[in-house]
Amino acid sequence: MALVVQKFGGSSVADAERIRAVADRVARSRRAGDEVVVVVSAMGKTTDGLIRLADDVSSVQPGREIDMLLTSGERISMALVCMALAELGVEAESFTGSQAGILTDTDHTKAKILEITPRRLQEALARGVVPVVAGFQGVSTTNDITTLGRGGSDTTAVALAAALCADRCEIYTDVSGVFSTDPRIVREARRLDSVSFEEMMEIAATGGKVLALRSVEFARNHHVPLYVCSSFTWEPGTWVTEEDPSMEQPVVSAVTCVASQGKVTILGVPDQPGVAAKLFRALADELVNVDTIVQNTSTEGLTDISFTVSHSEIEISRAAAERLAPQIGASSVVIDDEIAQVSIIGGGMKTHPGVTAQMFEALAADEINIELISTSPIRISCVVRADQAERAVQVLHHAFSLERG
Repeated sequence: MALVVQKFGGSSVADAERIRAVADRVARSRRAGDEVVVVVSAMGKTTDGLIRLADDVSSVQPGREIDMLLTSGERISMALVCMALAELGVEAESFTGSQAGILTDTDHTKAKILEITPRRLQEALARGVVPVVAGFQGVSTTNDITTLGRGGSDTTAVALAAALCADRCEIYTDVSGVFSTDPRIVREARRLDSVSFEEMMEIAATGGKVLALRSVEFARNHHVPLYVCSSFTWEPGTWVTEEDPSMEQPVVSAVTCVASQGKVTILGVPDQPGVAAKLFRALADELVNVDTIVQNTSTEGLTDISFTVSHSEIEISRAAAERLAPQIGASSVVIDDEIAQVSIIGGGMKTHPGVTAQMFEALAADEINIELISTSPIRISCVVRADQAERAVQVLHHAFSLERG
């Protein structure tokens, strides 16, 4: 008998029919002999609707009240799933994040989990009851309701699996696993049987939308095996686990794309110690998440610094850079909001030379210009024009024969 945490996303509980299907899947797991803890997201687009409602009501939205509002969506889902399980003769009890023992910091709308004390869940399991937990939420050290930010239900599920020492955490979504690229861009995209935590973290960080980055980090740090599969079919899914040192890793496993990025370039920056530190401290104080950074070679004591950010942070970055430019002696700030980032990811890149050359040659052959480059031991990312991004993904997927595995 295994202890399994099963997380169902918004599309999986979008309506009454889908909720009944979720209950049926949980009941089957119980009949197979597994103990199950369920984590649910809000139904369908409920969270988006609540955000729009808040926008209609007021332009002043305190973080505490936004969290109180948004967490209502998951509470609706958890109660309905319990009712659907009761219909099937499976005893279940719903728990909010605070009732499940999820303690967070006080940073509203993007709180971090500090500790989990799942005593009530353990008691429910001991009584043969299925705990159904509202994802995306917890309670702060000051006893306020908090939310965990984007992908928070994934993080809830993995964190609970770690705290309960579960055998695995199953993430049910609207796709049948992790693919070699977005199937909407490349029809021949192939479902991966397995990926390592490191590969999955790079996929999540560079545009893969199947799992939230924080949840993969949590799973890696606490050694929680993940299984990603569809709640709509019974097709096999993808395992995300520790890298097996006895197995040779694929050179390239996946191609990803971040389509909505902007590039900020600060021209004529004095090439002096501490200037870059001042710039990126100013951005950090505005909570801007900087991605790729490139500093040009100094000429006559001046250099240019370029960095990329998400589209939603372009104006914040512009304001911070323009405010700082006179202080550091820079000449001007230039914004380019028509770029995208394309990446290749694979554990085998660590031991196979020539991957970079193959990537650049494939893009060059299709006349796709590379504007910025960043790398890690298992990733190469290139910034290209936004209108060439999808073509770049198709070219790279074919160049590395990912459709054949």
